[in-house]
Amino acid sequence: MAFLRAASEILAIYTMVYAIFSPAVLEAQSLSLAPAPAPSSDGTSIDQGIAYVLMLVALVLTYLIHPFDASSL
Repeated sequence: MAFLRAASEILAIYTMVYAIFSPAVLEAQSLSLAPAPAPSSDGTSIDQGIAYVLMLVALVLTYLIHPFDASSL
């Protein structure tokens, strides 16, 4: 008799858990996947960043080389 009572309690708990979570599972399965978003950069910002770095390097080199050039006069 105790076995039947334990089995019915387990069945009742399983039924409650299934009743709570089955709508969420069915809802999640019915959702379709959205398409991937478009890329946020087409490469121009990367090119512009590289250009800024190269200009900064050129500026630093100019000011490093300029004192040597002026001292030789």
